[in-house]
Amino acid sequence: MAKTDFFMYKRPVETIMGILVLTVAALFCYFAYNVSDLQVVKGYNITAKFLKVGGLNVGSDVRINGIKIGTVVSQNLDETDYTANVVMSISPEIKLPSDSVASIVADGLIGNKFIKIDPGHETTILKDGDSMANTKDFKTIEDLVGEVIFMVTGDEQ
Repeated sequence: MAKTDFFMYKRPVETIMGILVLTVAALFCYFAYNVSDLQVVKGYNITAKFLKVGGLNVGSDVRINGIKIGTVVSQNLDETDYTANVVMSISPEIKLPSDSVASIVADGLIGNKFIKIDPGHETTILKDGDSMANTKDFKTIEDLVGEVIFMVTGDEQ
């Protein structure tokens, strides 16, 4: 067998294997995207004001009891009082009472940040474009350590 015959035979096999590998990789990416629940929730928008967002990003989850009900769609700085305005898109099936509380929390010590909503008990429901009045800011590890030290030492004046 001549050297040129060997290379002519080998190239179609490499091409077919390359196409197969790329097809499997594309199918894996499609499956991973659908399973990971990365899609933006389309629904009604609600704004919440925070003093500190602590690494919350656009696309972060909005959850109730660990179940994703929405997505953070935008963040901006209010130039009058320098608070962070966070706009969330909430699933249309979820009806949030007006006294619900939004807080920024993390998955574990160094996990991703998300907005946790504790539903209230009011009969009035938040609608598209409304603002949440009750929020809790993100607490860093330094903030938590400071609180523990203050609790242990007490206020001695």
